[in-house]
Amino acid sequence: MTRTFSFEIDSQGLGIVRIDKPGEKVNTLSISLLEEVEELLERIDREPNLKAVILISGKPDNFIAGADIHDFLTFKTAEHATEMSRRGQAFIDRLARAKVPIVAAIHGSCLGGGLELVLGCHYRIATDDPQTVLGLPEVQLGLIPGASGTQRLPRLIGLQAALDMILTGKNVYPRKARRLGLVDELVPREALLVAARRKALQLAAGWRPRRKKRGHPLVRALLENNPIGRAIIFKKARHLVLHRTKGHYPAPLKAIEAIRCGLTAGMKKGLEREARLFGELAVSPVTRQLINLFFAITATKKDTGVSDPHVRPRRVRKLGILGAGFMGSGIAMVAADKGIPVRLKDKDDESLSRGLKACYDYFAERRRKGILDGRQMEQRFNLISGTTDYAGFRTVDLVIEAVFEDLAVKQSVLAELERAAREDCIFASNTSSIPITDIARAATRPENVIGMHFFSPVPKMPLLEIIVTEQTDDSVTATCVEFGKRLGKTVIVVRDGVGFYTSRILAPYMNEAAHLLAEGAAIEDIDRAMVEWGFPVGPITLLDEVGIDVAAHVAKIMHRAFGQRLRPPDTMERIFADGRYGRKNKRGFYTYDGKKKRVDETVYDVLPHGRRRRRFPIEEIQERLALAMVNEAALCLQEGILRQPRDGDVGAILGLGFPPFRGGPFRYIDAVGVGTIVQRLEVWAARLNGRLAPAEMLVDMAKAGRTFY
Repeated sequence: MTRTFSFEIDSQGLGIVRIDKPGEKVNTLSISLLEEVEELLERIDREPNLKAVILISGKPDNFIAGADIHDFLTFKTAEHATEMSRRGQAFIDRLARAKVPIVAAIHGSCLGGGLELVLGCHYRIATDDPQTVLGLPEVQLGLIPGASGTQRLPRLIGLQAALDMILTGKNVYPRKARRLGLVDELVPREALLVAARRKALQLAAGWRPRRKKRGHPLVRALLENNPIGRAIIFKKARHLVLHRTKGHYPAPLKAIEAIRCGLTAGMKKGLEREARLFGELAVSPVTRQLINLFFAITATKKDTGVSDPHVRPRRVRKLGILGAGFMGSGIAMVAADKGIPVRLKDKDDESLSRGLKACYDYFAERRRKGILDGRQMEQRFNLISGTTDYAGFRTVDLVIEAVFEDLAVKQSVLAELERAAREDCIFASNTSSIPITDIARAATRPENVIGMHFFSPVPKMPLLEIIVTEQTDDSVTATCVEFGKRLGKTVIVVRDGVGFYTSRILAPYMNEAAHLLAEGAAIEDIDRAMVEWGFPVGPITLLDEVGIDVAAHVAKIMHRAFGQRLRPPDTMERIFADGRYGRKNKRGFYTYDGKKKRVDETVYDVLPHGRRRRRFPIEEIQERLALAMVNEAALCLQEGILRQPRDGDVGAILGLGFPPFRGGPFRYIDAVGVGTIVQRLEVWAARLNGRLAPAEMLVDMAKAGRTFY
């Protein structure tokens, strides 16, 4: 039988356990491995000449990426999940009480159950490589750490640091992990096993690490080391969680409960509370939706973007970028951070210098945070070179255009590039609304033209929307999909059309918000309603961020393309005519004078109903805007813009902030019921002159009793 945990003892009495899950790119911990690890621990306990044990991965770039998420779907009851949590806790406890010291040698991802495993070890060494990350991301799946993580982490790194890690699910890079005390030592990747052997022998000889208490002594004494101080920390943590999640995500609150129980009543009771709460969460609707999202994102990683399995992507050795503005420089940062040489072009030295400075500042910030050292920072930044002409573009394989959102300008740079680049060079437009087919009309080689719609800010936003035309060659599509994955993006492929997918489903959502404004709704009421529904920001705040001028321009495009149902009120034109562009000129719906953000009441003077605003029921605001978006998503699937519902859910969540706990537009429709969605759309269509008439696909599905999943 092929095993995940191999075990051998060397001549010095050191046991080397290599973790290498057969047939998988990454190591994960699954229920099926419990018997194997229990056998391993028994062998460790009975080996007479064993001095110490080293745990190390057999994979080149990861330690343990976490639990096998498929196992969570096997939990039919809370009791079943609770029992699995107890078994995981028992395994970690047995590891911690092993008769010989155990050293974890960590390179690559050490997440979730992987980190809980190393918390049970007696010493932790990690590589200083940027590929090494540690974290407890369970809250992102609607869960809490269930193998003693809520109990062991606070005792190791302190309450406040542990709460930050567990409640956010954020990854920690090596240098921060060392500062926190999460790992004891950092070494270069090539020295990992040698350093682990040295420390294992020292531990076997009786040496013990002296771990410093982290944080300021006075702060520890006042807050973490006494019940009153801890109560203050927990109260603040709960307040921040509720502010951030609006109560939609129960896992962070349950994590606080488990940690508090352990620190108040002792570890034994804390472990039991952790297991029980893990069990409750594992079968909750929110967790199931977040797990569905996890699998959807995972599936996109295996998707080539084309139906023909024989199509192979071309190699992209060098990237060209046209436009060194906010988007262009953002793409350059991400590409160079992945080791890809970039040639960045803009119209003049001043514009180019601003873009290069933005790139330098990005890498300097990553160095300041401890993600990169000085050498790594310089290496990455030096991969970016600049030009004001097309010098150097003869050697690029892919060019991404990020110039002004104007069809004539984009067609002009496409024509220029075709004269300067090789015949097989791919031209990708970063447009957010202009059909790629229209841009490609200026091309002599339209089969090489494609859309690559990045989202702002590029380093933070995880989605890449790739848009293909009827003429785009399959190899071009496959190349851009593969390249997007190299950049660390989640990629969806959609068919060309006005607004593609993400901009198109955003348009009716924003349009409905504009109609509510025209009907007299208050700005803060609209925003508050949709934030409480689960969006990260409200639609009016988003208008200010995107730019009112941009929104007014896009609204006209959408109206021309889709007719009466996307007819905008004249609200945006009035505000635009009043010289309000949003945050960019500090005149919009909100004030931007450095004080607390508040509605600029003078904007009402150019709107219908003036400053006398009407109170709309929050449910009406939420339903009209949400239905506008999900109905448009169904239309996109009906028209073939989307290839499948999965892409629509992933795109809406990662690109637009659709509430993850609702699963995406198609999961949401299924959860509410297709028939109910159609009924509510028909009610609103009757009241709003047909504006929210249900998609034909939804009507047919309701009659047939079908669902998307």
